[in-house]
Amino acid sequence: MATNKFNKIVCVDDCGLTGNYKSKIYDLSETVIEYNNVPENNVEIMSRIGDADCVLVSWKTRIDAHVLSKCPGIKYIGMCCSLYDEKSANVDIIKANELGIVVKGVKDYGDQGTLEFIFAQLIKLYSEIIPKQWNVEPTEIGSKTLGILGMGILGQMVARMGLNFGMKVVYYNRSRKEEIEHLGINYFPLKEMLPQCDIVSIHLPRNANVLDAAAFKLLKEPSVLVQTSLGVPFDTDAFMEWVKNKHNYVVFDGAQNVGLFGEYAKDNPNILITSRSSGFTKEAKKRLTEKVWLNMLNFLEN
Repeated sequence: MATNKFNKIVCVDDCGLTGNYKSKIYDLSETVIEYNNVPENNVEIMSRIGDADCVLVSWKTRIDAHVLSKCPGIKYIGMCCSLYDEKSANVDIIKANELGIVVKGVKDYGDQGTLEFIFAQLIKLYSEIIPKQWNVEPTEIGSKTLGILGMGILGQMVARMGLNFGMKVVYYNRSRKEEIEHLGINYFPLKEMLPQCDIVSIHLPRNANVLDAAAFKLLKEPSVLVQTSLGVPFDTDAFMEWVKNKHNYVVFDGAQNVGLFGEYAKDNPNILITSRSSGFTKEAKKRLTEKVWLNMLNFLEN
């Protein structure tokens, strides 16, 4: 147990903390304030933070430079979500560094749930378990070519699972992944990969927009787009034009996309969208909470 403690911990929104490690987080300060909804604006965010020196935040709330400059008590921000890089983070990392604020995120807590979600949806779609299958008869996903767009940890998990189903797997990433290629997964430039794929599964940092109108024209018809990354990784107008084709389908993951595409899903049966985030399972919340606690503990000890 750390000898030092925070003066005040504030969870500015619903961070998904749970279990024994949530109690351990609470032990790191005499004062802990927890909010369970998303603040509407910066004024509300600053009001919640107040004089706290430790702020915990999910991916749903943006903590920008203005908020950071107006809350001088902050010493530590624990992102209860993945921190890939400065550009994709919902905390202004550059400003935080300028102010001497330590920002820590977590990774690899919700991948298993998302992996299971992706293949559950594909199996249902192609086998006609749900009334979305467009072929004359059900087909096996093992007969399909799967393209992975973004070969991080989750992308690699999806690729390996695709191989287990007997799929041909190809990928595009900013850098080559030799350890994956040794498994028989071939790299292609994006423009060469897209026309090959029956299914394209997207695993990119937040709002990494890589699919423009020209890219959508390269996609096979019919094909399935699986979007489980945060934000919108494609040109919205081009996507809406592509999905008008009754043979093209998109599988969206949960909460981050309901607000963006939920209304369209009501009128277009080719847009499959869930109300929850697939990566936020009971088990994922426990892993998340433990990693958030460990980051806080390391900060206090060092």
